[in-house]
Amino acid sequence: MSLNNFIPQIWSAKLLESLKKSHVYTQTGIVNTDYQGEISGKGSVVKINSFGSVTIRDYVKGTPIEDPEELTDAQTSLEITQAKYFNFSVDDVDVAQQQPKVMTAAMGQASYDLTDVADTYVAGLMYANASPTNAIGTDESAIALSAPSTDGAYDYLVDLSTKLSEANCPKQGRWVVIPPWFTGELAKDDRFTNISASGSPEALRNGIVSRVAGFDVLESLNVPTVTTDGKVNSKIIAGHGIATSFAEQINKVEAYRPEKAFADAVKGLHLYGAKVVRPSCLAVMTTRAVA
Repeated sequence: MSLNNFIPQIWSAKLLESLKKSHVYTQTGIVNTDYQGEISGKGSVVKINSFGSVTIRDYVKGTPIEDPEELTDAQTSLEITQAKYFNFSVDDVDVAQQQPKVMTAAMGQASYDLTDVADTYVAGLMYANASPTNAIGTDESAIALSAPSTDGAYDYLVDLSTKLSEANCPKQGRWVVIPPWFTGELAKDDRFTNISASGSPEALRNGIVSRVAGFDVLESLNVPTVTTDGKVNSKIIAGHGIATSFAEQINKVEAYRPEKAFADAVKGLHLYGAKVVRPSCLAVMTTRAVA
């Protein structure tokens, strides 16, 4: 890669696009990007706009209707709290031997690693801020799963869906993110493996494995875990895209020549923040696999 040919705006766009393709917890549909404002650095604040309820009145024929009410602007703030960077170099000898494509591959790896950190952050935020009334299981009494039964993995997804319905969470667009071992438990249940019951076999989002119990079911290694008494409990989060707002930006991508090496180097800064704005539209199940 020649520094003369490096265009920061293009590389920033490519990097952000790659991030979006890799996200699970932070992809559109799992979170929303309904915000306004510029992200100039860590500590920046963007605004999330929403409106209060609309009054529904009785209509009486021949009677004038009320004057229009003014909608209440329920604007909240989302602070950009996370600033993560990468900084790597490729030796000139390596570039000569492997061609400049090695830098593109390295940028791809940087994108994946940035995504992994952001995904883990947002997953933890969702778990920490979900409505307590939407919880199934606790660290002290986690749901233990080992085989399909009257209380199998599939049935607990139905229970999560019921929690969200009781919280008046919209049905269309619901999702649940599960760890690989939970996918294995679901695979033992005909209701999960039967496409006629689970919906379209086509991948709808990053990490999706099926659609069951009213959820897009996605798989991730970043499902939060808590170890209690030596046992690892998984925090399976279900919800809707309206629950969490997420804002991100690749703030800077710069190419340079390190002073003490014969190499090309690239550094970049990823800024982001998230906020759970509707905790009632998130539900958490604490569960673990039984060996």
